[in-house]
Amino acid sequence: MAADHHPPSDLHTPPPPPSPARSSSLGESHAEASDQLESKLSDPALPLLKRLSSCSGIELKLLFHLAGPCIVVYVTGFMMSMFTQIFSGHLGNLELAGASLGNNGIQLFAFGIMWGLGSAVETLCGQAYGAQKYEMLGIYLQRSFVLLSLVGLGIVAVYSFAKQILMFLGQSEEIASATGLYVYGLIPQIFAYAANFPIQKFLQAQSIVMPNAYISVAVLMVHLGMSWVVAYKLGVGLLGASLALSLSWWVLVGLQFWYIVRSETCRDTWTGFSVQAFHGLWDFFKLSVASGVMLALEQWYLDVLVLLAGMLENPELSLDSLSICATLMGWFFMISMGFNAAASAGVAVGCGWQAFVAYVNVICYYVVGVPFGALLGFHFKMGAKGIWTGLLSGTICQTVILVWVTYRTDWKKEVSLYNLLYHYITRKLPAIEIFISSSTLHIHSKYIHYKKEENTTLATIFI
Repeated sequence: MAADHHPPSDLHTPPPPPSPARSSSLGESHAEASDQLESKLSDPALPLLKRLSSCSGIELKLLFHLAGPCIVVYVTGFMMSMFTQIFSGHLGNLELAGASLGNNGIQLFAFGIMWGLGSAVETLCGQAYGAQKYEMLGIYLQRSFVLLSLVGLGIVAVYSFAKQILMFLGQSEEIASATGLYVYGLIPQIFAYAANFPIQKFLQAQSIVMPNAYISVAVLMVHLGMSWVVAYKLGVGLLGASLALSLSWWVLVGLQFWYIVRSETCRDTWTGFSVQAFHGLWDFFKLSVASGVMLALEQWYLDVLVLLAGMLENPELSLDSLSICATLMGWFFMISMGFNAAASAGVAVGCGWQAFVAYVNVICYYVVGVPFGALLGFHFKMGAKGIWTGLLSGTICQTVILVWVTYRTDWKKEVSLYNLLYHYITRKLPAIEIFISSSTLHIHSKYIHYKKEENTTLATIFI
C-alpha cells in the first residue's frame, strides 16, 4: 500500500488534557480520578466485583462534585418561577390558574425552544475545549446568543397573542385573559433565556460550576424580596409578578456575564466580542434545531397535558391540581438536569444522537403518553389523574428505550469517532473534504479510505 495512504502516527492517540493554564482544582480532581480509575480497571490482581465497587465509588464522588452545583443552578431557576406562582396564588384562584397556565404552558413553550436550541453550545463547546480550541468557546457562546435572540422575536408574537391562542385551543375566556396578562410581563424573560442558556453551557464545558451556583442562590434571594414587595406592598397584580420574574432573570444574566468578563478562569475562552459570531449561523441553526427538537419536545409534552387539563370540567381546579403535580415533578427534573450536565450534558447530545432521540420522544410522548392520558381523562372520567397517568406512561416508555440503546451502544467506537473529530479540529488529518448535511459533518480523507480497506465504516460525526 502506498505510504501516503497511512494515517498520521498520532491519530490513534487520545486528545491531551487541557494545558496547565486552563487547569483548576476541579480539573485536577478529574485528572486524578481518571488516573485512579485507569489503575484499578487495569489491575488483574483485583477481583472483578472489587474493581467495580471501587471504581463506582470514585465515579460517584466525581459526579456529585460536578452535579451538586449544577443541581443548585437548575433548582434555583425553577424556584424563581415556582415562588412567582405561589405569590400569584395569594391574589386568588383565577390568578393562580392564570400563573399556572402561564408557567407550565406558555413559559414552558419558550423554555423548551430556548433550552433546546442552546444545547448546541453544549456539544460544540465540549468538543472545542477538549481539542484545546479555547477561543472558539466564546465564539460559540456569542453565535448562540445571536441565533436565540432572533428566534425570541418570533416567540414574542406567541406571548402577545397568548389570550387569543388559548381561547382558540379551548380554554375559558377568564383563564385565557389572566394567562395573557401574566405572560405579557414575561416577554423580557425570553431574551434573558437567549443569554442564560448559552452562558450555562459555556461555563459547564470548562467545569466551572460553583460560581454559577453562588450567583443563582443570590439572585433567588433577590427575587423573593422583589416578589414579596410586588404582591403585598405595591399590589400590581399578575403583571407585576411576572415582570419581577423577568427582572430577576436579567439580574442573573448580568452577574453571569460579569463573572465571565472579569474572571481569570475564562481569560482564554472569552476574548471579547467578535464578528465571527455572525458567521455560519445557518449551519449552527441546523445543529441547534436537531438538539432543540429533542429537548423542546420533552418540555412541550407537559404543555399539551396542561392544555388538556384546562378542557376538563372545573378547569380552575384541574389546572391547580396538575400544577402542583408538575411542580413536584419539576423538582426531580431539575435534579436530573444537574446530573445530566455533570455527565457532559447527556450521552445522547454528547454523541450527536439528537435526531434519534427526537424520534423516540415523539413516539413515546405524543403517540403513547398524550393519547393515553386523554383517553383516561375524558373517556374514563379520571380527570387530571388520568392525564397525569398518561404523562407517566410516556415517560416510562421513553426511559426504557433510551436505557436499552445506551446499553447496546459500542462505546469504543464512539470514543474513536471523538478522536477522529479531535484530529480534524487540530488539522492532523490530511486532504480534508467537508460537507454538511442534516446537521452531520462527514469527513473524507486518505486516512478514512485507508481504514475503509480494513472494513471500518466511514465515520459520521455530529458537531
